[in-house]
Amino acid sequence: MSDPLPREIRCVLVPVGNLRLLLPNATIAEVVTQSRPEPVDNAPEWLLGRITWRGWRVPLVSFTKLAGTEEGDAELSVRVAVLKALGGNPALPFIAVLTQGFPRLTTLNAELIIPTHDGSALPPGVRAHVLVRDDVAMIPDLEWLEAELLRLLGETDLATSAESDEPVGISESFDAGD
Repeated sequence: MSDPLPREIRCVLVPVGNLRLLLPNATIAEVVTQSRPEPVDNAPEWLLGRITWRGWRVPLVSFTKLAGTEEGDAELSVRVAVLKALGGNPALPFIAVLTQGFPRLTTLNAELIIPTHDGSALPPGVRAHVLVRDDVAMIPDLEWLEAELLRLLGETDLATSAESDEPVGISESFDAGD
């Protein structure tokens, strides 16, 4: 018999443009200062390039460009949230996402997440639009994103790690407030 699902889950609201990405807390590996990405030939606009992080060349994604949402306040400091990839493919263990401001930890249950989708087609990489308390949020389709990155970059190109094993930028801590 399987264990019952938890009534509450620790999540992170990651600011991207005027929205937030809603992710399980366990998917965030680290938040670092932005560094200049290495360009990727023939990449779509949302794939900003690759950054070096802890010895890996990690693809850097702009969710605002991927989902076609507003860029947000250009005055906010830009950071990168490094996410643990969920697919288990050793060629793509991490994905980096451009963020503005600090991710915010929160504890949620089913009653606190209200779907706001109007039935129209969702943009690529978006699984759902929701309201979390007072925040408009997107639940990303990380499986789709991983598959698309593997298709665009190829497993052999992704599997090569960077020459340096030094992390890029400075680690940031989360705002533990809800």
